[in-house]
Amino acid sequence: MRLLHTSDWHLGRSFHGVGLLEAQRDFVNQLIAAVTRHGVDVVLIAGDVYDRALPGVDVVRLLDEALVGITSAGAQVVLTSGNHDSAIRLGFAARLLERGGVHLRTRVPDLDQPLVLPLGKDGAAQDAVAAIYGMPWLEPRLVAEQLGVESATHFDVTRAATAMIRADIERRSGSAVVRSVVLAHTFASGGISSDSERDISIGGVGAVPLDLFDGFDYTALGHLHGRQSLAPGVRYSGSPLAYSFSEAGHRKGAWLVDLGPEGVTGVEELHWEAPHLLAVLRGTLDDLLESADHAWAETAYCQVTLTDHQRPARAMERLRTRFPDTLVLGFDPEGGPAAASATYSSRLAQAPDDLAVCCGFLEHVRGRAADEAERAALAAALENVRLQEAAQ
Repeated sequence: MRLLHTSDWHLGRSFHGVGLLEAQRDFVNQLIAAVTRHGVDVVLIAGDVYDRALPGVDVVRLLDEALVGITSAGAQVVLTSGNHDSAIRLGFAARLLERGGVHLRTRVPDLDQPLVLPLGKDGAAQDAVAAIYGMPWLEPRLVAEQLGVESATHFDVTRAATAMIRADIERRSGSAVVRSVVLAHTFASGGISSDSERDISIGGVGAVPLDLFDGFDYTALGHLHGRQSLAPGVRYSGSPLAYSFSEAGHRKGAWLVDLGPEGVTGVEELHWEAPHLLAVLRGTLDDLLESADHAWAETAYCQVTLTDHQRPARAMERLRTRFPDTLVLGFDPEGGPAAASATYSSRLAQAPDDLAVCCGFLEHVRGRAADEAERAALAAALENVRLQEAAQ
């Protein structure tokens, strides 16, 4: 049996104001083609299918197209909800969709209700089955009571959920060899022992230890956007597209997992082609506009940090003459901002007149001194104020 592990589609998401629906449709088409090309039997989607709890009509339509395309290509789908999804909305019509090969796992009572598929006989001539379980995002405060735990922590609810799954595997093991696959939308952290520390928070997000997933043949994780292997049988597939410039170095894709009567027999990387490259550029404005080294970024989505000593005038406008898809612009002057040794308050105290105060403020907020035209405009404005005050 061949599984395709994906997650974190975030359908409906934008990238710094740029809509990604067509790029996501391109990914869906690549996925459907991969199902056919690689003979995939089951597509695993480990949560965050949508980017928000109330997706737009066109976004829902894209998921519908994806599920129809996957099942028409001959694969079934097991799908869990993530923290960006509405579990109730995503789980609507679950029993009806099951008849069409789409298996939604968005509720606590469904944790021990796997999709069971035959795998043939193992080396001892015993019947073997694949049992695929879906663990949605478990918000501790909302599910602790349902799972019968007193402490509303990520550790405790995840431990209770995996215990339900293990109990079901044990029940089924009497009649067949059970090869278990678990989808889980969670933040799993390596190197943490569940015996020594129960609830770990990293960046304000509860993390659960890897040993909660010990004993499963394959754990298909969702939640983190970088594809990675935490253990031989515990992996994140990552998101199919880059959703921040911090992912510029990611090679997006999925995992192809071969599962047989003896367990996992192979795991292979599968890559998705991105419709746009991401470029993180840094340098002076003149260098970025003139250097041939940056030619590759002319068609990319760009995040630019300018290092000029003074903030160049019309910086974004000038950058977009070469890099039309510059989406983020920042400034980090080499050596620090001008006059960094003096605080703004001390510079203000030393200003000889009102015009110097105004010009100093302008330089402080934008990182570039006022030019002659700006100084003249400020001087005229101050003179108008003086004349009106004198006339009162």
